Amino acid sequence: MAGFPNPSTRQIWRPAVAVAAGALLALPLLAAPAAARGPEAIADVADQVIEAVVNISTSQKVEQRGGPTPQLPPGSPFEEFFEEFFKNRRGPGGGDTPQQRGPRRVNSLGSGFIVDPQGIVITNNHVISDADEINVILSNGERLKAEIIGRDQKTDLAVLKVKTERPLKAVKFGDSDSLRIGEWVVAIGNPFGLGGSVTAGIVSARNRDINSGPYDSYIQTDASINRGNSGGPLFNMKGEVIGISTAIYSPSGGSIGIGFAVPSKNAVAVIEQLRQFGEMRRGWLGVRIQQVTDDIAESLGLKPTRGALVAGVDDKGPAKPAGIEPGDVIVKFDGKDIKEMKDLPRIVADTPVGKDVPVTIVRKGKEESKTVKLGRLEDAEKPQVAARTDKEEDKSVVKKTLGLDLSNLTDDLRRRYRIKDSVKGVVITSVEGGSAAAEKRLSPGDVIVEVAQEAVTNADAVQKRIDALKKEGRKSALLLVANAEGELRFVALTLQ
Repeated sequence: MAGFPNPSTRQIWRPAVAVAAGALLALPLLAAPAAARGPEAIADVADQVIEAVVNISTSQKVEQRGGPTPQLPPGSPFEEFFEEFFKNRRGPGGGDTPQQRGPRRVNSLGSGFIVDPQGIVITNNHVISDADEINVILSNGERLKAEIIGRDQKTDLAVLKVKTERPLKAVKFGDSDSLRIGEWVVAIGNPFGLGGSVTAGIVSARNRDINSGPYDSYIQTDASINRGNSGGPLFNMKGEVIGISTAIYSPSGGSIGIGFAVPSKNAVAVIEQLRQFGEMRRGWLGVRIQQVTDDIAESLGLKPTRGALVAGVDDKGPAKPAGIEPGDVIVKFDGKDIKEMKDLPRIVADTPVGKDVPVTIVRKGKEESKTVKLGRLEDAEKPQVAARTDKEEDKSVVKKTLGLDLSNLTDDLRRRYRIKDSVKGVVITSVEGGSAAAEKRLSPGDVIVEVAQEAVTNADAVQKRIDALKKEGRKSALLLVANAEGELRFVALTLQ
């Protein structure tokens, strides 16, 4: 949710809905129920913290391009607004001069809040990204130039510093983990440049994943959040910051009651590192993981369904020497339970680099303990390609099982499906439509590497392993599958 441009100080306000004359007088005035009004403490909270909430004003130079002024229908309520806006961009006679087609300054507005009386301000990274100049505007209108202490794109947080001759009003973080769904919260910010705006609502949900990054775990609230609220605080009824307003879901661009805030628990760890190092130093385990579904859990003998399934291990990562292997399910990391896959990246990232971490895994139905010396995550790191393997036998053997046509991996099939030399196993040559394999998005050219955590090198081995699983009464078979590039994933197929 980017800052909202403020190209003109002149605004035109019009009613959203026309009301017939006298209609308001005909309606009885009914007092709203107490529950609808919300708790009376909202005013006390706002009065207690509002001085610590600031406006963030940024500007940057952009290349201006000439072009025609948009044509609006006669009588449009926006006609006067756009005329004022574009008048400032046109040269004499209404046209763009060559000079005006060059760089120009664009302003944007956002929100932030003070966490240290000496001038430490928190906001969103997207509020200040690409800015040439950043100013923090206090609640009394005082404008202070800010410098960036550190910022993190993955969590969309930034730490700013302003110079001040007097202590500033600051607020403290609260415990976002203690929030309950339905609890009242207060958002304060600078929507559409209207600084010091206070809105209230409830916590609608927690741990929301909106696919914005690897560490998504947002608080969802129906407190009104709009453009310009980004970076502003979300308070509990004690006046503690329990979230940082970051995004909204809105087809119209305005608030529809679905806003998202970074929980304070996640934010505090990031802010501390940004203040200390000016950058994030995240832990790195060196594994590729996937979700443990119910059928995968059944295949592994894992009860209840939980954890993160290791689909691949980086050859140069910390997990390799610790003895963690593909097919292991990580159920506990550094004493913290891994309830689902998305828990692991956040916990690993927040763990100090170089720490010896106890890791509990489930391997073939039994719990084991490993110790990993955590490395540091580098954004540029990529998994290493495995070494080239020996050529497979040329004779092709086709088997029909699980809705799949299988074949030994020959040189001809490698060329046909462009399978890397480093990949070995049994190649899928066709998938039966409507089968469980088709539903799991297996496709010709995928290579089965393991069946029930045992390596397979030919189609006969796959069939024998499936037959053995049926005799054991297994309801599903867990396949380790590689694509043509060698990227691995686990797929559970029903045997019924």
